[in-house]
Amino acid sequence: MKITNLVLVAFLLLLVSVNLLHPFVFAQSHLPIEKKPEMFYNYTGKYYEVYHGSPSGIISMTLPEDKLNFSILPIITYNNTVASFSMELKPELMGLYHQIGFTNKSQNAVFVYPVFTQAAYSQNGFYDYYNKKCDSKCLTVDIPSSFNGTYSSSIVAAIALNLLNYSFITDVDIDKDPEILKQYDTVIMLHNEYVTANEFHAVTEHPHVIYLYPNVLYAKVEPNYDNNTITLVQGHGYPDEKIQNGFDWKYDNTKFEYDLKCENWNFTDIDNGKMLNCYPDYAILHDKSILGALKDFTERIPIPEFNSVIGMIVIIGIIGAIMISSRLNMKS
Repeated sequence: MKITNLVLVAFLLLLVSVNLLHPFVFAQSHLPIEKKPEMFYNYTGKYYEVYHGSPSGIISMTLPEDKLNFSILPIITYNNTVASFSMELKPELMGLYHQIGFTNKSQNAVFVYPVFTQAAYSQNGFYDYYNKKCDSKCLTVDIPSSFNGTYSSSIVAAIALNLLNYSFITDVDIDKDPEILKQYDTVIMLHNEYVTANEFHAVTEHPHVIYLYPNVLYAKVEPNYDNNTITLVQGHGYPDEKIQNGFDWKYDNTKFEYDLKCENWNFTDIDNGKMLNCYPDYAILHDKSILGALKDFTERIPIPEFNSVIGMIVIIGIIGAIMISSRLNMKS
């Protein structure tokens, strides 16, 4: 193939990856090894090789192309490195998508795109400060106007849920209007690591939240919408290294952040919903059961528990009214 044809193909793939229907684009991060995955494509075997650094060493995975839940549209460099990719539905899996997704945009379930987290991981952002590449000026970053996140902002889940017709809102929407979550029976949090106080309270007070990623609600940021920026307030070892979770949240599950294979995944119950015990960005690409469980949870809204004295009084009152009504009917 001529060089001009190769350039044309690369350009067309780039256009596909940023189209308006699927605006999310995966991109490699500039960040240190613990947050920087590498993906390679094997043309002979038609599979993707993933290498991801972690505190315990390199985690490697093989993802056969024909086993993936979605088609990957990659931008591949000269050494077979996947520099970026987008995704689309596979025509042969439409039956599966009807089971794990929605025919039209979901009305009762919504996921929250972590735009503040995308901002935090941007160049000259929080992580350049953490890694001593920049002073405190990097603790204030612009709020992105487009969704071109990375692995760190759970971009694979964002693409997948968008393709499956889940509705979405962003951190900004919740911060400006915390009441917006009351419009939905189920709220799905992605890797929303950086959130405002308004967002934290709105999410933790909602009765049915699915925390699809660990390390969520981890650090507190303050927005300035006049300047379109956020600034780190506390958390992630700032302003004191002893302050890890900026909200002192009792359900912090950051310890699961480096379980990337999700081989023994499980949703556990917490006060206001369910929490996954692994980081599912790669698993979502090939494990149908995670997406199936997610869809199932959106359709099974739990009955509220009556643990308070007031709740018990209400129940006793209802039972008493039924008994009185039954007796009156018997006498008549």
